[in-house]
Amino acid sequence: MPPAQPLTAHGAWRETELRLTATGTCANPYTDVDVWVDFTHDDGTSLRRPAFYDGEEDGRPTWGVRFASPVAAGRWRWRSDASTADPGLTGVEGAVRVEAGGASTRFERRGFWRTSPDAHNLVHADGTPAVLVGDTAWALPWRATREQAEVYAADRQAKGFNAVLLMSVQPDMGAEGPQDRTADEGFARGFHDLPGGTITDLDVGYFRYLDALVDTLVAHDVVPVWQPVFQGFGWKGLGVAGTVVPPEQYARYCRYLVARYGARPAVWLVGADGSGHEPQVAAGGAEVHAWDCYEQPTGIHYRPHAGNDAHQDADWLDFQWCQTGHLGDHFPERVADMARNLPVKAVANGEPSYEGTADLGRAAGWWQGHEAWANLCAGGTMGVVYGAGSLWQWKLHPDEPGQSDRFAAPGCGWREALDLEGSRYVGMVGRILDGLPLLGARPSWQQTLNPRGLLVPGVFFLTYAEDGGPLRVLDAGPLPEPYRVVDPRTGDVLSQGVLTDVQGTIEAPAGAPLLYVFCEDFR
Repeated sequence: MPPAQPLTAHGAWRETELRLTATGTCANPYTDVDVWVDFTHDDGTSLRRPAFYDGEEDGRPTWGVRFASPVAAGRWRWRSDASTADPGLTGVEGAVRVEAGGASTRFERRGFWRTSPDAHNLVHADGTPAVLVGDTAWALPWRATREQAEVYAADRQAKGFNAVLLMSVQPDMGAEGPQDRTADEGFARGFHDLPGGTITDLDVGYFRYLDALVDTLVAHDVVPVWQPVFQGFGWKGLGVAGTVVPPEQYARYCRYLVARYGARPAVWLVGADGSGHEPQVAAGGAEVHAWDCYEQPTGIHYRPHAGNDAHQDADWLDFQWCQTGHLGDHFPERVADMARNLPVKAVANGEPSYEGTADLGRAAGWWQGHEAWANLCAGGTMGVVYGAGSLWQWKLHPDEPGQSDRFAAPGCGWREALDLEGSRYVGMVGRILDGLPLLGARPSWQQTLNPRGLLVPGVFFLTYAEDGGPLRVLDAGPLPEPYRVVDPRTGDVLSQGVLTDVQGTIEAPAGAPLLYVFCEDFR
C-alpha cells in the first residue's frame, strides 16, 4: 500500500487525526481487532498511540488515530500495526509535519497535565505548576446537548474551574427512558448491551456526538476527568454495570477512551465510588498505563466508607481521591490521612457534599469555599472539587420526574443548579492560585498560630484563616517576605506588605475568611 499523504499540524499539543480503513470485514471490529500506530520524530523520540473503531466508510470498517506532538516543530514518521494482517491496517506509513503555530488554550501553550516528580502535585508538561479545580457534571456526556455544553463550559471557565468529572456512559443497568437527550428521563446510549452487564455493542454515533461536547470543554480549558463505567451509586441507583462487566471488557473500553480522547487534555478516573479493589479498577488502570504515552494522571475516587489506599504501590496509580459523603460535614482529616500514605500519591477530596442536595441550605454558599481551602491546606495539593445537586444528574428541568429526591436540589434543573452560590467560591481557588509557585507545597503547622498552611520553603506560603483576624507569625525564616491579604470569596487584595521580623503580626480584620499569601513574585 502506498504511503499516506503527509499531514500538517500547527504547534505542540494539538490533536491531529489519521484514518485507517480495513480492506476486509469482521463480525465486531470494536472487540475483534486491535490497531495502533508508532510515531517517531526526527530527533528519535517515539510514541505509540492506540486507534479507535469509528464505524464504516464505503462499507468497510474504519479506525481513527489521534495524535498530539509534544514538540512544537519537526517531522513525525508513523507506521501502523494491528492484530490482523489486513493491509489497510498493518504496515501503513506516513508523516506528520509540525509547524509552529499560535496556541489558543492553556494546554496548547504548556502541555498536558501529569503528576510532579515528587508525586504530590500536578504540573503541565513544561513544568508549570497546576491545581485541579474540578466540577462534577457526571451525566453531561449522555444527557447534555451541544448548546447546553457551551453554556456550561463558559460558566465554569469564567468562575475558575479547569476540570469536570464525567461518567463516560450512563452506568445503570436498570435505567429506562427514550434515547433522546431532550426528553424527560431520556439519555443517549454508549453501549446497547450495557443493561445486560456487558459492553461490547458500541454505538459509534454516541461517541461522535461526545466528541463535540469534549471539543467544547477543551476549548474552554476544562479538562475531562474520564470515569469509564461507574462502580458506585450511578445515575439513579439502578444497578451499576461498573462492578459487573468483565474486567477484560472494562480494560478494552479504557483503551478505547485513551485512543479517542487521550490526545487532548484528560485525567483517567478508573475507579469511582467503590472500594477501589473491584477487579475492573486494576484492569483499567493497567490498560491506561500501557497505552497513554502522554502519562496523564490516572487514579481512583472512593466511596465515603472506603480505606482510600487500594493499589497504593501500583505503578499505574498517580492519585487517590476520597469522598466525604452528602450530609454537609467537613472532614479534612480524610485528606490529611491519605497524604501520609506511602508511597506518595497526589491527593484530593473528589466529592465533598453536593450543594443543595435534598435541601437548598445543605452545604450551601461559603460552606463550599471553606471546604475547598481546608482540604487544600490539609494536604489535598492535587486540587479541589465541587458539586451541586441536580447538576451532576443533568436534571433537564426542575420538575423532571424520575430523579432521587435524596440527591436532587429542590426547585433546580441543571441550569438553575449551575448558578448556586458555592460554585463561585470554589472556582475562585483556581483564579487566586493561578501562576503561583505551588510546586512542592506541603502542609505546615510551625510558621503561624493559624493551623491551616501550605509551605514551599523560601518560595511560597499560604495560610487560610476561616474567621480572619490578625495573623501572628512565629517563624518567618522559611517565608518569603512579601505578602498579601486576600479575600477568598472575591479574590480582592485587602492589604499587602513585607514581613521582615523573625516574629511579627499582620493586622487584618476578624469576622470573615481570609488568605495570607507569601510570595516573592505575584503574577
